[in-house]
Amino acid sequence: MTPASESPTSRSSSPPLEAKFLLAGFLDYLQAECGLSANTRKAYSRDLRRFLAFLAENGAGSLGATTPRHIEAFLRAEHERGLSPASIARELAAVRMFCRYLVLQQVLRLDVSASIDPPQKWHRLPTVLDDQSVVRLIASPDDEQDAHASRDRAMLAVLYASGLRASELAGLRINDFNDHLGVLRVLGKGDKERIVPLASSAAQAVREYMAGQRTQLPAAPDEQALFLSRTGRPLTREDVFRIVRKYVRRAALAGNVTPHTLRHCFATHLLSRGADLRSVQEMLGHADISTTQIYTHVDAARLKAIHRKFHPRG
Repeated sequence: MTPASESPTSRSSSPPLEAKFLLAGFLDYLQAECGLSANTRKAYSRDLRRFLAFLAENGAGSLGATTPRHIEAFLRAEHERGLSPASIARELAAVRMFCRYLVLQQVLRLDVSASIDPPQKWHRLPTVLDDQSVVRLIASPDDEQDAHASRDRAMLAVLYASGLRASELAGLRINDFNDHLGVLRVLGKGDKERIVPLASSAAQAVREYMAGQRTQLPAAPDEQALFLSRTGRPLTREDVFRIVRKYVRRAALAGNVTPHTLRHCFATHLLSRGADLRSVQEMLGHADISTTQIYTHVDAARLKAIHRKFHPRG
């Protein structure tokens, strides 16, 4: 990693004695002056020890020489090692409190953390399957092996064909499926309703399930949920995750493939074939288009990987 300072003064990964002394004083301050709980102090201690080790490795020299660039470099390194935005925001909160304490102790002249924005919009790129893996997954339910193969095939097909969340799939009712128009009516986050097109193959899978296995389940006559359990009750979000995991194992797919992975595949595959961002945003039910834009980065990353692999100067 490039040092945060142009003239590193230390390469030790262990915080110097001065830093350890100030950290101990800060933790006492959190207890005596701020009244923070033992668990919170323990979390701050863990985060700040990592921060101090980073400073020692990347040339701050002393805590009094810490700059905003050091803090930004630390947060970027934490992001690159896979920490979530929420965890990084928590680390930044600890660093900010520590910097304010250092100002009180006259170690720092100014709070160098004040200008650092929390990484609320940092996102790790989602996992996306290639076309062949999706086909293999959807084809995994077997009529001879699985008592509810028709239902499971329809569920997998709908998840990929419409980009639904697991909770949205579980919440579908019979009259949400418009076979004539080939669309689904979906009740999303915040009880916002949207209409999502359904691919013909997915619509056919739903028709087969409704005409076959669903009629054989011991459901109450007035049960309107589209996808039912073996006891005739509506599936839950957890049921959807469990069913998808079963077929991920059978299809021998690597990685943490979940119902949300199929939602990622839906969006990325549409955009890679020329769909416009606004339409994909509408189909996904995203309130903010910046949430949808993450999928353009996924496709860009895929293209760069192909370029590196096949270009003679890649």
